[in-house]
Amino acid sequence: MPPAADTTKAGDPDPTPATQSPSASYEHARDELAAVVARLESGGLSLDESLTLWERGEHLAAECTRFLDGARERVENALRASDEEQAGA
Repeated sequence: MPPAADTTKAGDPDPTPATQSPSASYEHARDELAAVVARLESGGLSLDESLTLWERGEHLAAECTRFLDGARERVENALRASDEEQAGA
């Protein structure tokens, strides 16, 4: 299968292809989100560039939330299993 075409335009504020796959890790999504925020805070972007970055930031924030929710669930399951194991001992 041929690689997906990069559908970004030259000069786009984010070189990520338009069909964005989920980030490989929480740390990657968090770091990219921090970079997006820094670019937005630095100013000097056109309205279109700002909106594109804002949308990317919203996507990354949702990914971070998904990663954190998954981690929370794993911790809660581990604690529940530990409590059940201690109660049965």
